[in-house]
Amino acid sequence: QVQLVESGGGLVQAGGSLRLSCAASGRTFVSYNMGWFRQAPGKEREFVATISWSGGMTDYVDSVKGRFTISRDSAKNMVYLQMNSLKREDTAVYYCAAAGRYGSGAYSREEYHSWGQGTQVTVSS
Repeated sequence: QVQLVESGGGLVQAGGSLRLSCAASGRTFVSYNMGWFRQAPGKEREFVATISWSGGMTDYVDSVKGRFTISRDSAKNMVYLQMNSLKREDTAVYYCAAAGRYGSGAYSREEYHSWGQGTQVTVSS
C-alpha cells in the first residue's frame, strides 16, 4: 500500500490551466502504475489518465486527450496532472491512485488499491 496526497486544485476560468500534484509515500512507489480519476457531482468516478511504472507509457480518456498531460518524478515520489484549456465539464474532485506493480498502466477502478483524498477543481465560464 502507498499513501497519496493530492494538491493543486482550485477555481479557474474556462480556457485556463492547473497542475495537480500527488505526493506518494513508500519505497515501492517507483514500481506502481499510477492514475488520475475524477468524480463530478451526481456522477460515478471516471478514469482520466494513467502512467506506467517506468513513465514510458501514458494514456487518457478521449475527452481530455490533447489537453491533459500525466507525468511522474519517481525520484521525488510525485505524480502530476497538467490540465490545459480547461472546460466547465472538467469540474470535479480529482483523485490520484496507485495500481499494480510494473505493467503498462491501469484503466479500471478495480485495478487501483490506494487512493488519495481528492482535490476539487472548479472551472467557471
